[in-house]
Amino acid sequence: MTPERRVLVIGLDPVRIPGFDPAPVVAAIDRGRARFAELGIPADFCLVDPEDGPVAAIAAALTARDYACVVIGGGIRKHDPLLDLFEQTVNLVHRLAPGAAIAFNNAPDDTADAALRWLGR
Repeated sequence: MTPERRVLVIGLDPVRIPGFDPAPVVAAIDRGRARFAELGIPADFCLVDPEDGPVAAIAAALTARDYACVVIGGGIRKHDPLLDLFEQTVNLVHRLAPGAAIAFNNAPDDTADAALRWLGR
């Protein structure tokens, strides 16, 4: 697969969220990874802990490679206390990966489908 189709997925690391059963989300992320593999689309995952330098980790991931699409997960987008992190993430993508489309998933296991909406454009 060409690097132009590479996708970066940015989301919360469910294992690092205290008081939360990560098993269902980890399983959904695994299904999402498998879907990327099934489609032959290279995908990197940047799963962050909101309490442990997420902005630096996201910036490092965005600059590690060229991405055709960046998918920002619902854990960052939909959780009101993380609105600031969501805004910072969108602005980092805009600044550090200006050629990448930005996509949003509905759940971890439909992440490849979110990216597909933009990869062919």
